[in-house]
Amino acid sequence: MDMYLQLGHGMMGLCRELIGSWGRGCVILSPRDLNENQLETLSTDIRDAGGSVCLDPQFYIPHADHTRLVAHEYWPAEYESADFWSSPALTDFLTCLHGLRSRLQCVRTILPGVLATAADEAWFDKQGRVQVEAERVGIKVERAYATVALSADVVRTVNQVQDVLEEGRGWKVGGVYLVCEPPKGEYLVQDAMWLANVLELAAGFRLQGKRVIIGYCSHQMLAAACCSVKAVGSGTWLNVRSFTPTKFKVPDEEIKRKTTWYYCPQALSEYKLPTLDIAMVQGVLDEMAPPAELGSTYADILFEGVQPSTVTFGEAQAFRHYLQCLYSQSRAARRETFDETIGVQEQMLDDAERLLDRLHEVGVRGQFRDFKECIEGNRAALAVLRTQRGSMLRRRWTSL
Repeated sequence: MDMYLQLGHGMMGLCRELIGSWGRGCVILSPRDLNENQLETLSTDIRDAGGSVCLDPQFYIPHADHTRLVAHEYWPAEYESADFWSSPALTDFLTCLHGLRSRLQCVRTILPGVLATAADEAWFDKQGRVQVEAERVGIKVERAYATVALSADVVRTVNQVQDVLEEGRGWKVGGVYLVCEPPKGEYLVQDAMWLANVLELAAGFRLQGKRVIIGYCSHQMLAAACCSVKAVGSGTWLNVRSFTPTKFKVPDEEIKRKTTWYYCPQALSEYKLPTLDIAMVQGVLDEMAPPAELGSTYADILFEGVQPSTVTFGEAQAFRHYLQCLYSQSRAARRETFDETIGVQEQMLDDAERLLDRLHEVGVRGQFRDFKECIEGNRAALAVLRTQRGSMLRRRWTSL
């Protein structure tokens, strides 16, 4: 499983650096965060560094009013829900969007899709119209990804999840760009039903023969490797690691920059630097250093014997460290068989739980980024996946 860089505010330089160091990789471009000139410049730089790009149209909320997003040429000047989907406006929208993708030399086409607050006939009709009209304007639909953006309530509802999968059987697209709103705006989700249904959607689409990219992910979605998804998308700030629809309506550049978090990959948790001071005093800091095989040296300074909060470790190093670790974890997550892959995920949860128990005993906690309360939810979701889809995934693993 791959990890794509989900572009967000202030990520241009970071994308150039990481793609350059990897010599490969894909960036999911964000019209919300870059104007067209910036999109073209970054696309050229990423391709020159050995990577590739694709474009998220971000048409989740057609009435969005984010200044940069709606300023793009492809964005409809007016949107009337009753007429747009059966009018020349849809053709113009897709034609213009197709032209932008061509200029950016996108390696994959992600079709626009609105956020489903209910998986009903009206939403299914919009999905179908986009795919039919895309083909008409020259987009190779069989190689494109349909955006499947679902609200938290839809994801939590088993019947609606199955309705989405059943409707998807008839789509001609070659892939799905799956975007799921978390319940209550959570960064790390404790709701086992929500997690199980995200994996059900991913597995269901894969077993239909469609490639799957899951957008706006944190490390919690490493579990998606058990569904043989192509990639997860992740970035720096929480609003590119978790899908928050409001970001497309209200400019939110007042991003909080007061706290730097260190990602401890073996604990699946993040910690503030003063918390690492406590870990040092309590003699457990060395247990929190990243494994060498993940290839991150960005946080080495925190483990050189000096009190962590007194060293120079800012958000730039923290972001690079997080994404380097997640990149390596993602690429190691899918194994030769389904059983081995799900076993690795379960072992990772067991190992994280043991470490978190030790850390909690000595007062080292990650607050809302501590994975302890999420472990049982992830375990339950994996158990449901094994029961519901295990036999088919096991049988078809090598061809997925």
